[in-house]
Amino acid sequence: MTARLAVDIGGTFTDFALESCGKHWTHKLLTTPQAPQLAVLEGTGQILAAAGLQASDIAMVVHGTTLATNAVIERKGAKTALLVTEGFRDSVEMAYENRFEQYDIWMERPPSLVPRNLRLPVPERLSARGDIIKPLDESVFPEIARTLGQAQIASVAVGFLHSYVDPVHEVKARDILARLAPHLSITLSSEVSPEMREYERWSTACVNAYVQPVMERYLTRLQEGLRERGVACPLYLMTSAGGLTTLAVAQRFPVRLVESGPAGGAVLARHIAEECGFRDIISFDMGGTTAKICLIDDLQPQYSRSFEVARQYRFLKGSGLPIRVPVVEMVEIGAGGGSIAEVDALSRVKVGPESAGSEPGPASYGRGGTHPTVTDADVVLGRIRADHFAGGRMRLDEKAATAAIDKHISKALGLDGKRAALAISEIVEENMANAARIHGVERGKDLPKRAMVAFGGAAPLHAARLAEKLGLRTIVVPTGAGVGSALGFLLAAVSFEIVRTRYSLLDGSFEVGAIAELRKSMREEAETIVRQAEPNAALDEAWAADMRYNGQGHELAVPIPAETPVTTANLKALFEREYMNQFGRVIPAVPAEVLNWTLRLSAPEPKARACPPAERGRQVKSMSVSEIIDSRGEKVSAEIHLRADLIPGDVISGPALIVEDETTTFVASNFDAHINGLGYIVLTRS
Repeated sequence: MTARLAVDIGGTFTDFALESCGKHWTHKLLTTPQAPQLAVLEGTGQILAAAGLQASDIAMVVHGTTLATNAVIERKGAKTALLVTEGFRDSVEMAYENRFEQYDIWMERPPSLVPRNLRLPVPERLSARGDIIKPLDESVFPEIARTLGQAQIASVAVGFLHSYVDPVHEVKARDILARLAPHLSITLSSEVSPEMREYERWSTACVNAYVQPVMERYLTRLQEGLRERGVACPLYLMTSAGGLTTLAVAQRFPVRLVESGPAGGAVLARHIAEECGFRDIISFDMGGTTAKICLIDDLQPQYSRSFEVARQYRFLKGSGLPIRVPVVEMVEIGAGGGSIAEVDALSRVKVGPESAGSEPGPASYGRGGTHPTVTDADVVLGRIRADHFAGGRMRLDEKAATAAIDKHISKALGLDGKRAALAISEIVEENMANAARIHGVERGKDLPKRAMVAFGGAAPLHAARLAEKLGLRTIVVPTGAGVGSALGFLLAAVSFEIVRTRYSLLDGSFEVGAIAELRKSMREEAETIVRQAEPNAALDEAWAADMRYNGQGHELAVPIPAETPVTTANLKALFEREYMNQFGRVIPAVPAEVLNWTLRLSAPEPKARACPPAERGRQVKSMSVSEIIDSRGEKVSAEIHLRADLIPGDVISGPALIVEDETTTFVASNFDAHINGLGYIVLTRS
């Protein structure tokens, strides 16, 4: 067995990538939202047939899915209860006690996953140092078990005050519940997110408990379905932090899978950048439902300890449910090929965040969709070739796309169909550019000096205009760009990240020995998990501290180089450098402090290939010429090229379309394209 299969379930398409003996095959199939495993199993059979391989040839399956995210957004998870320290049952509803949208008098807060009557108080109390103030009252649990049974609860989150310091009461509560109600799924906040700040920790525990039965059933069905078809190899899951984890860990902590697909795209972008000799890039992933933008500095994606899901206001921080787990930091907006366009009350074209998904899909899919989408606009503009979409297996209906745009956009604005389609395209590109600008400014990052790596089914179509808006000059479209996240799964390493809260003030009281012992115990815990999949590999360890000035409310993640001894002076120097990079100044005479320590342990990733030289050679003759509408709204003649016919060194001048089964690259009039030594399309703005 030598083949490796990667599967990424998105909101519109399920993507497949198969690698064997250095060769790659890719495939795309519409997602089956009611039973996602059906598309996975069907597509697995199709890609194996295309490669001439048997199910028994697969040595590893890597999977990423939006199922956990969708369960939270659509409120289709398990019926969940929360056991909480007496007196704090309303903490998950009080949240931050602020108004995230100050001027909206109809502002709606995200409803808690657990209603108040199922947030059950338990008499117990620990101090912030872990001392027992009030012992756990075990006598209340028989009544709690009866309440859970009467309410038909399937999953329970346990969140006690200060359990991140000592989980003794949470562990004891779990053991009692498991004895009284063995059918329950139980999540401990001290295991899923052992950090200070009760709201975020309990919210994370509730999300994990809410999706755990759903994910456990799905992953079990998927594994059984694969085995029935002869795929008997291990199944690994992509995590939000860009690493792989085992099936057992994924079933225990499904909250770590919430952003698994986008994380795979960041892994691919980092790898492509290294191959092409870029250090600082923008990763641009645009699929059928969303667009994701990630900044990668010195070949390292930005990481975060928290993010939000199910936002009431799609792009407004604070309007969603916070999740405190490791994640590749990126900005995600509702701007995909299936994003629906409409005209609002002020006669403005609005695109997204609502998506047509795979059922019914864009109007041009001919599956019952009647609302215009970004994909329909691209068809009307001539940028998607209806006869080449999905390799010709799914012929698009240009008349249906035109009719949808005429009905919902053209008539409302008094524009002809092509101008209305251009408005849709321009608005979605400006939405993405604006999100990227804000993301860069908030993190003190310079965008114009970067290259862009574009992938996903829709990104190569919109990359040129987005790059123009952001002032970028170079775009790389890798081979298999249409299924980029799935390809990223094949490049990800098995890894696990652990965080522990331990307050340390950087003064004479700092205990170097105690921190060394903490690091050792975290390493041992992480290694136990990683070694399940990589028993013999040399492991890479990354060590970081969440630091702030004494008195501040939030921290900066400060990486600690492996060769740097953990001393007060070294930590202060590292913190001030990071603070200066972020805010342009340091604060003198104020001591710094550490709240959390983070350890990430991972097996090595595959080495990047060196890009062989490919001098610009022949000016390629096109297979045909077609009229399209360019980004300036002008009708131009564009050459049509099949990507499979291009070889390293080939040069193509815009306007042109480079067509492949899973996507199309639009070479705008002000761009030239050449094929580099690895076969990647490199667009350069002239």
